[in-house]
Amino acid sequence: MKIENSRQHTLSRLSKILDEEIESFKNRPLNQIPYVILDARYERVRHKGCVRDVAVLVATGINLQGKREVLGFSVSLSEAEVHWREFLQSLTKRGLHGVEYIVSDDHEGLKAARKAVFPNVVWQRCQFHFAQNAQSYSPKRALKKPIAEAVRDIFNCPSVDDALSMKEKVIKKFEDSAPLFVKWLDINIEECFSVYSLPRSFHVKLRTVNSLENLNREIKRRTFLASIFPNEQACSRLVGAILMEIHETWISDPLHYLYMPDREELIKNNKIYRRNVA
Repeated sequence: MKIENSRQHTLSRLSKILDEEIESFKNRPLNQIPYVILDARYERVRHKGCVRDVAVLVATGINLQGKREVLGFSVSLSEAEVHWREFLQSLTKRGLHGVEYIVSDDHEGLKAARKAVFPNVVWQRCQFHFAQNAQSYSPKRALKKPIAEAVRDIFNCPSVDDALSMKEKVIKKFEDSAPLFVKWLDINIEECFSVYSLPRSFHVKLRTVNSLENLNREIKRRTFLASIFPNEQACSRLVGAILMEIHETWISDPLHYLYMPDREELIKNNKIYRRNVA
């Protein structure tokens, strides 16, 4: 009994230390971060006697040195606007400023919160998710793959003018066979073109949320054995520990994720067509 009590005391003490470290990480001061990426994943958690899928909201960014950072995370009951807004506001309260460009998918709650907290910041709609969504507008299964390939052809264009030209070709190609897709494409695809305002060397890394989804896959791999968390605190503890470790790896990496002199050169030449910041 004494041994068991001693183990429980040790585990409780270690959990308390870890919780304090995670809380310190979550509330550390932030600086100027020009590029921000937002996404979420879901974990199963017991909440008020029921098992619920709770959203883990995550924000990463690239700082002025071209290195990635985990800016923060939040375990929330959903991706509703109120939860995304509270999370984004927590980042600005910690000092996040100088945001020039945000990458995310088109989730309604996130979109509304982003507009409220960062109303003047350039938004890049994730091209990967857009290409996936395009397939849902296909009138038949046989057209899904050609539609996805056509959208990717647009995104692989080297300039916004080339992309607009390719868009018109795609519209002409599918206007008879997939009219709903054509209408949706024409209205929405230019939300995916903000990346063309950035240096060419940044395009692959900042046109999708894939870098954050890779991080989320790592979280999934390491939380798999937990299956169902007993409460939100346990979920936050494990996810927070994983994100702290990833953040420290990114910051200590001698290699830079982005070559920031390309950004300075672009600013100097006044080639950024929109430079609103928050």
